[in-house]
Amino acid sequence: MKKIVVLSTNKELYSTKRLVEAIRKRGYEAVVVNHTKCSLMMEKGNPMIYYNGEPITNVSAVIPRIGASVTMYGTAVVRQFELMKVFVAVESQAIVRSRDKLRSLQIMAREHLGVPKTVFARHPKDEDVEILLKQIGSLPVIIKLLEGTQGLGVVLTETRKAAKSVIEAFSGLKTSILIQEFIKEAGGSDIRVFIVDGKVVGSMKRTGADGDFRSNIHRGGTAEVIKLSPKEKKAALKAAESMGLSIAGVDLLQSSRGPLILEVNSSPGLQGIEKATGVDIAGKIVDYITHNIATETKPKKKKKIVV
Repeated sequence: MKKIVVLSTNKELYSTKRLVEAIRKRGYEAVVVNHTKCSLMMEKGNPMIYYNGEPITNVSAVIPRIGASVTMYGTAVVRQFELMKVFVAVESQAIVRSRDKLRSLQIMAREHLGVPKTVFARHPKDEDVEILLKQIGSLPVIIKLLEGTQGLGVVLTETRKAAKSVIEAFSGLKTSILIQEFIKEAGGSDIRVFIVDGKVVGSMKRTGADGDFRSNIHRGGTAEVIKLSPKEKKAALKAAESMGLSIAGVDLLQSSRGPLILEVNSSPGLQGIEKATGVDIAGKIVDYITHNIATETKPKKKKKIVV
């Protein structure tokens, strides 16, 4: 029986449980491995991964579910599987690329994808604040920590005074920040597009809780199924491709100048999208994997030069 490993720090998470269920339903062995507990051995011609003191062997494929807080170590584990010639559903470099908010915005801007006007600053000083705000051009603005996830470290400021206070507070933490234009016409909503193997398999519109501009379901937002416009579908697919992601959750805003990409997520959650759409997203992911491990030859992937 072929073995598929799900890299996850918690086997009780909805997404992990659904993937395990889908793997077993298709007649494969499912193994959940906590990547933070793995040790890696580098040796000429013999890379190995150990888990609970035992080598991990005879693995046909790996599904990475790497949390943002352990990106570096998690992607090292994924990279080790790649060195072992194991098929990985999401490549290590694609995870690293998409996790870097600045780098991903640079890539998407290069690919002529719409993104909100964004200014990056490292530890801005008090005298820099007014210059940064002028570069965005209008209020309100959204201020983000470069390392924030699930709506944490994201602040909407409606006045110059408030923006200065937030920027100064974040600067005191010696952290890098993004200052981004606020897209008023989005109405506190965004769209999550779930992509598997270059195809849209589900999409939902997420709306923030009352009084909260953030649409994250983790923050109390709601979701409903939505039919994408041709421009929205094209933008989402191109965004995932630009990151090199075979599996991705693309977040975009509806604006007066067309779809604007907010973020491309390499480990998108399954609960919200499956509940909103009724689609077996976990099954779509596993079908993509089993199709690629059905034969001994690995699929030929399009090579794309990225920054």
